[in-house]
Amino acid sequence: MNSERAERTDTATEVFVTHRNLLFTVAYEMLGSAADAEDVLQETWLRWADVDLAAVRDRRAYLVRITTRQALTRLRTLGRRKESYVGSWLPEPLLTAPDVAEDVELADSVSMAMLLVMETLAPTERAVFVLREVFDVGYGEIAEAVDKSPAAVRQIAHRARAHVAARRPRGAVSSAETRDALDAFRRAVETGDVQGLLDVLAPDVVLLGDGGGIKQAVLNPVVGADKVARLMYAGMGRLTAEVSLRPAEVNGHPALIIRLDGALDTVLAVRFDDGLISGLYAVRNPEKLSHMTDETALRR
Repeated sequence: MNSERAERTDTATEVFVTHRNLLFTVAYEMLGSAADAEDVLQETWLRWADVDLAAVRDRRAYLVRITTRQALTRLRTLGRRKESYVGSWLPEPLLTAPDVAEDVELADSVSMAMLLVMETLAPTERAVFVLREVFDVGYGEIAEAVDKSPAAVRQIAHRARAHVAARRPRGAVSSAETRDALDAFRRAVETGDVQGLLDVLAPDVVLLGDGGGIKQAVLNPVVGADKVARLMYAGMGRLTAEVSLRPAEVNGHPALIIRLDGALDTVLAVRFDDGLISGLYAVRNPEKLSHMTDETALRR
């Protein structure tokens, strides 16, 4: 009996490990938090370990269903946490491998800009949008995951799709264009070239900072190219530490990592619209930078 139980556990473990990166990606896209996504995976494993595998027709779908339900529960708790968060809440950045950028649809869905757009969806809308638009899960399977009828899921998917389409970045921008613009941005910041910054910033650019009440950051959005450029120029001028800005692949897109005296201080991700930087997302909360040391594997 013990050997049978051990065999079932080994099989359950093998299946879970096979799909782990997919499950993490589902949870992360729903939550925007790697730490919470990891917790969801722990909860998923505990439930999966008790499942009678012989009765499961599609193990991948079953695991995605468990993960979605756990993420939905966590998402509602996270929403309450965000209400008391100090300043702007930004998604937790991930250092990603080149293969994420190569999957254009996956890279788009995990970009900081898109994750912020998905923050404007209700929890069930977000789950339906992620499962349908990113992972191409059937309406019937989604219905089981979110405890709705397939007809209701279709309506929710249509509403979420329209909501996201109205808010997502306008115009496709290649990674090469993004890197060129970021390079120009970096040179302008390092040299204090305000006009150089204005040249790459959209007139209505928005800067959001996330210090989580631990590190200093702008508490409210800073809007407008002139205000953003001068704020960055003044901020760099006040620093006494040695500053370095280096490119990195973050959430499937080019970004900048800012180090002070060699220590990781800020991850600066961007949103592009029509070839200009329209959003700057500065994550300084050290609790959100733990996934910037090793590449995170994301899968669809």
